[in-house]
Amino acid sequence: MGQVDEQLRVGLIGAGPWARMVHAPGIADHPGTRLTAVWARREEAAAELAGTCDATVAKTPDELLEQVDAVAFAVPPEVQAEIATKAAEQGRHLILEKPIASTLKDAERLVDAVERNNVASLVVLTKRFAPETREQLDQLREAGGWVGGSARWLTGALLGGPFSHSPWRHERGPLDDIGPHAFDLLDATLGTITDVIAANRSEHGVWQVVFQHEGGATSVATLTMTLDLNPGIAEVVVYGEHGHRVLADRGTTAQQCFTNLLDDFVAMVDSGTTEHPLDVRRGLHLQRIIDLARRKAEA
Repeated sequence: MGQVDEQLRVGLIGAGPWARMVHAPGIADHPGTRLTAVWARREEAAAELAGTCDATVAKTPDELLEQVDAVAFAVPPEVQAEIATKAAEQGRHLILEKPIASTLKDAERLVDAVERNNVASLVVLTKRFAPETREQLDQLREAGGWVGGSARWLTGALLGGPFSHSPWRHERGPLDDIGPHAFDLLDATLGTITDVIAANRSEHGVWQVVFQHEGGATSVATLTMTLDLNPGIAEVVVYGEHGHRVLADRGTTAQQCFTNLLDDFVAMVDSGTTEHPLDVRRGLHLQRIIDLARRKAEA
């Protein structure tokens, strides 16, 4: 679609907790975007959310696509992949949740549509849009010499709270939901993940995934969403010739991270840029890791 005049017209697919907490207010409040339309499978939920942001309610995804320049998604991955592929084919720019699809084949189809139609895309890998994360990753890359690391994402999100009634999260578990965050940060700190050495899901729902990285480093990710911890743990540690480092969280909220994402997204669309370190191709890389880990665990 190229450049757009004034604010970017953004449609929101989904009206669940994450859409209400982050997507809708972020898009509505950003100076470069305008929340134009909302669609959700439950029309009453879409109407309630749209009413808080002066947006219209679309009766179908196709109706939403007719009104917008870009689409943000806050729906299960199988729903996202189908509608996002159609949106890209119509030249709409994309703000995607992770994982970008429920299957590797669907993720590949989505990436193909994005590339063929020359649209901008970003994946909501929240922590990567925090200034402290960007700063620390730059420092780690400059230092180099890291030979290994670990990620621990331990929460009770499926036991209670706003996401505990999410069918796809219960079905797919932490590998698909919080796994992309952990895998992305391990990949960013230690080098590209080239293989899953081993993967296991315990009877208690705890995933352990061991990675091989380009350059020889190895790492392990431990993931669960059924551990009664408050607050939960989200930690990445690397070690090597400079000792060990912990990626510190300085308190940047998910809402502020999403605003920072929108800064990048608006700049991409305005300049005609379609490549970004956290675009749909990053999502495909993470989808391949998820696919391989699940197959290793089931072997």
